[in-house]
Amino acid sequence: MVWLPLLLVAFVVAGVGCARVCRASMAAARPHETDGGADRELTVCEAAYLAGGPLRVTDLTLVSMHRARRLLLAHTGWATVVDADAAGDELERAVVGAIGPGGQSPIPAVRPVVAAAESVRLLAEGLVDRGLAVSDEDRREVAAGVRAVRAGFLLTLVLGTVAALLVPGDERAPVVAAFALPLLASGLCLLIGRVEVYPYTRWASPAGQRLLSGLSPADPLADPLTALATRGPAVLEPELRAALKG
Repeated sequence: MVWLPLLLVAFVVAGVGCARVCRASMAAARPHETDGGADRELTVCEAAYLAGGPLRVTDLTLVSMHRARRLLLAHTGWATVVDADAAGDELERAVVGAIGPGGQSPIPAVRPVVAAAESVRLLAEGLVDRGLAVSDEDRREVAAGVRAVRAGFLLTLVLGTVAALLVPGDERAPVVAAFALPLLASGLCLLIGRVEVYPYTRWASPAGQRLLSGLSPADPLADPLTALATRGPAVLEPELRAALKG
C-alpha cells in the first residue's frame, strides 16, 4: 500500500484545483452592475476594450487620430503628431503625452503607455460596474484556477505512473483505477472550463459578449473603426497593420 499516500496527494491537488476554478468562475459571473447601464449602447472605445482590452483601445485611438489627420502612423512603425492642439478626449491626449514633446516616437513604445493610462483604467472600471467587463482581479483568479487544475491533472498523471511502477504487475489494475478518479475529475474540470470558465479569462463578461456579438459590421469598409474595435488590426489596410506591428 505504498502508493496510497501518492493517491491521497493526487486527490487533494485535484480537489483544490477544481474548487479554486469553480469559486473563481462563480465570483467572476456574479453581477457587478451598479447603475443599470448594461442596456446602454456601447461606444466604439468600450467595444474595443471588451473585444481586445487596453491595447485594442490604444490601437483604435491611434488609427482614429491617423484618419482624422491629427497623427501620422508610418508603415515603418513610427507615430508623428501632426496637430497636438487638436487632441480631443482624454484618450487622444494620452497618446500625445505618450509620444512626448518631440512629437515623434516608435509605436511599440507608445502602445503600452497609453494602455496603462488613467483614461483607459476609468473606461475599464465603468464597464466592470455595468457588468459588461470582467475585472482584472477576477480574470487573474480564474486564470490561476485553470492553471491549478492543469497542474493537478499533470501531477496526478505522474503520481499514477509512479504508483503503478511501485507495485507488482498483477496488482496494478486497482492502482490505475484509483488514480483514474482524480485524473477524470481534473480532466472534466478542464473540459467544462473550455465552455463555462474560459469566457471569464477574456475581457468581456457574458453580458458584454452578447452586446459585442451584434455590433461588428459584416463589411469592414462600412464602419472601419467599429470593425477595428471588434475584430482587431487584421481588418486594416496593409500600411496601418505594418505601422501597428512596428
